[in-house]
Amino acid sequence: MPHVSLATYPHPSPSYTLQYIEIIHRHHKRTPYASNLFPIETQPWDCTTAQLHYYGSSLSSPPAFTYWTPYHSPRNPFPDPSFPGNCAFPQITSGGLSDSRQHGADLAAVYRTLLNFLPEKYDNTTTQFRVTNNVITSQVAGALIPGLFPSLEGAEVPLKVQRPGVDSLEPQYPCLAADAAMSGIEAGQAWTEHLAALKPIFGELDRVSGVDPESSEWHVSVDHYFDNLSARLCHGFGLPCNSSGEGGGERCMERELADTVFRVGEWEYSRLWRDDARSFDAGKGGFGVWVAELAANVRERVGGGEVRYRHNVAHDGSLSRLLALLQIDKMVWPGMGAEVVFEVWEKEGMNSIRVLWGGRVLTSSNPTLGKMDMLPLDTFLEYLDELVGNDASMVIGLCAG
Repeated sequence: MPHVSLATYPHPSPSYTLQYIEIIHRHHKRTPYASNLFPIETQPWDCTTAQLHYYGSSLSSPPAFTYWTPYHSPRNPFPDPSFPGNCAFPQITSGGLSDSRQHGADLAAVYRTLLNFLPEKYDNTTTQFRVTNNVITSQVAGALIPGLFPSLEGAEVPLKVQRPGVDSLEPQYPCLAADAAMSGIEAGQAWTEHLAALKPIFGELDRVSGVDPESSEWHVSVDHYFDNLSARLCHGFGLPCNSSGEGGGERCMERELADTVFRVGEWEYSRLWRDDARSFDAGKGGFGVWVAELAANVRERVGGGEVRYRHNVAHDGSLSRLLALLQIDKMVWPGMGAEVVFEVWEKEGMNSIRVLWGGRVLTSSNPTLGKMDMLPLDTFLEYLDELVGNDASMVIGLCAG
């Protein structure tokens, strides 16, 4: 998806001085999750050009830069449920790593070259990177960082990560009320009618994919099909075929059917995160800790703190909850690389905030926020405090319902 770049960046008046940036974006393109693979996959995936490094390093002795090469042994009698080839499911592909590098370079072109905000050399006292416990976010960070700071190519860079089970960025912390709100939406009349209307579509999809028509996981939404099909098309592969066509011939998925999946997926995400009355409360509980951290980061910086740039690599679930909290006027499924940028600006002693979505100023349907272009910073921080409390003081109560 679009992100901040020189081609689209809305340059503010020169009377404003940039004080702080916090970016959150979805990881870049990857292989599908294993749970989203069809029963039989025939499309080979080659990941020999995307090395996944896993090793520990002692300060007293340098490590070997070891990396994984997934394979299936011909002597292992248990079938491999993955695509043929040597990829992990999921992993960021070479194309996704290239996109990550370019993302970093585009940010550097704006915030260093154009605005002279980022320094040439990385300083971990003023710049921080954060990821989730899902390794694909670290894979993206490893490619993005040298795009942003070319001098860091081959260097060691710390990535902040909260512990599993309480991570606020993915998010992973327990929030029963948010989970109940989501379950309520999916059990409601609108969703039930939606699934009923989808039965013929699911029938067509199941016939080509080989998915069991009785599988509840595959038929509560189009999420599984969306992930599988979009991953294929993002990497230039064709749509799936099987050999169960008439007369034993091949049956292949039509592009029109795939486009229907993508269109329905957009409706589902909008329904889950913006259109239902329970969506907002689900976002408050589910992502309230992270927005409270954002507010604290901003307050720390305008109060004289050193950190002036924070970068979070996250997931579609992270972005969707954030967009719900900001009450974006038009909700979409956050695609690969989808990005929200918070910029704090100062003019004549007054601080303002600008929020960019897809490289453009974000418009909220909330009248307090509206077009989030040089909104008084105090107004924005008060909005967040009213939702989740200072330092997330209300989130425990929100999650308990």
